[in-house]
Amino acid sequence: MTIKVLIADDHKLFRQGLIGLMRTREDLVQVIGEASTGIEAVQLAEQLRPDVILMDIYMPEMDGLEAAKEIRSRFPEIAIVMLTSSERDGHLYEAVQIGIAGYLLKSLDAAELFDLLSGVVKGETALTRAMAGKLLKAVANRLADGEKGEQALTERELYVLRLVASGATNLEIAEKLSISINTVKSHLKNILEKLQLENRTQAATYAVQHGLVSPREQ
Repeated sequence: MTIKVLIADDHKLFRQGLIGLMRTREDLVQVIGEASTGIEAVQLAEQLRPDVILMDIYMPEMDGLEAAKEIRSRFPEIAIVMLTSSERDGHLYEAVQIGIAGYLLKSLDAAELFDLLSGVVKGETALTRAMAGKLLKAVANRLADGEKGEQALTERELYVLRLVASGATNLEIAEKLSISINTVKSHLKNILEKLQLENRTQAATYAVQHGLVSPREQ
């Protein structure tokens, strides 16, 4: 059985090159669609129901991680493999939290790509040894630095973090604390830096996981 693949990448030249590569192994893979934005990826995932989506992170309108999260929640049977140039620990860590089936760099060898795709449809995780090692270090660093970062937060920053976890917008936080939106943004920037997080979604998840806010407050 051939693997039905959807390619999501905002660079047309890269998509064309990847499609050309896939055609050399039509016994294994079949490209059934291509998307240039995260929103298109979500739409095509619903329409085409591919076996695997090869997803870039850096895309307009909705980035690959947000698109992956949306697709995973709606179509958990679709395996998503991030195929990106990003080696950032934060991106790798967030992708794993979402439940992606693999995280590969665009510098990957073609033969290894096909081998890993074959494993994905069997339920295996597509990670090279280098990325697997990087993931273990990222998790260890998050566990260690997360505890230190939480202790470094001021009382006001902890309060802002709890409000973020409850779903409050910057405007709502500003009104509740009688501060400007710019001050709220400054607090959020400090929180993300101290906890080594990428965005407010990760901050909200962190707050719940570390017992800083109860599920009822979300």
